[in-house]
Amino acid sequence: MSQNPFSLEGKCALVTGANTGLGQGMAVALAEAGADLALVGRSQPDDTVRKIEALGRKAHVITADLGSADHVTEIVADAKSALGSVDILVNNAGIIKRNDSIDFTPEEWDSVMNVNLRTLFFLSQAVARDMIAGQRGGKIINIASMLSFQGGIRVPSYTASKSGVAGLTKILANEWAKHGINVNAIAPGYFATNNTAALQADETRNREILGRIPSGRWGDPSDLGGAVVFLSSRASDYVQGITLPVDGGWLAR
Repeated sequence: MSQNPFSLEGKCALVTGANTGLGQGMAVALAEAGADLALVGRSQPDDTVRKIEALGRKAHVITADLGSADHVTEIVADAKSALGSVDILVNNAGIIKRNDSIDFTPEEWDSVMNVNLRTLFFLSQAVARDMIAGQRGGKIINIASMLSFQGGIRVPSYTASKSGVAGLTKILANEWAKHGINVNAIAPGYFATNNTAALQADETRNREILGRIPSGRWGDPSDLGGAVVFLSSRASDYVQGITLPVDGGWLAR
């Protein structure tokens, strides 16, 4: 076993929503650090699988609709059967619905909360139960948001869910630290992904956004690599309950 505290050699990570964008960037970074991967989502993450396998790591695909928490136990069992264990969980999958708060519907509210908060909690619970039963500890990394700190506009369920993610990260860290489980979160800023393509293409909004980011650029999914590897590794063994912004300085302005 490597003495490098950032090495993930021999570890297995379960990552949700890893077919593109931030999830793919984090999954590839974990593989680069030595981890094998179980990738969970509704669509086939073929490109992510190719990138992971090119690094000589395993990539096991689990097809599941994370809009429901009904199958979290089966997801964990599938990952364990394929890879031997789940040492790291990255709760990346998330959705957003935009509408004025005065017009927001129960369907728009529930669909976002189910993926972003409910399934995140119960998948974390299922993984933690397995870690505790095996007495081996582990790492859980939740993906929060700038809207874990700010209010935003026209995204009430997203803001509520991501504020909830920050809160859950703290309480789960409080309860599970005694079992050797570290629970932390990452809050990405503005990243160049498919989800932000419209903002990047809007000349006015793009200029406004870049004008507030001290780093002067949109984030690249690879920029999350260092944070997710750190929080997944022995290097973060005494880090608990934090939400780490990776935002180019957005919140500092």
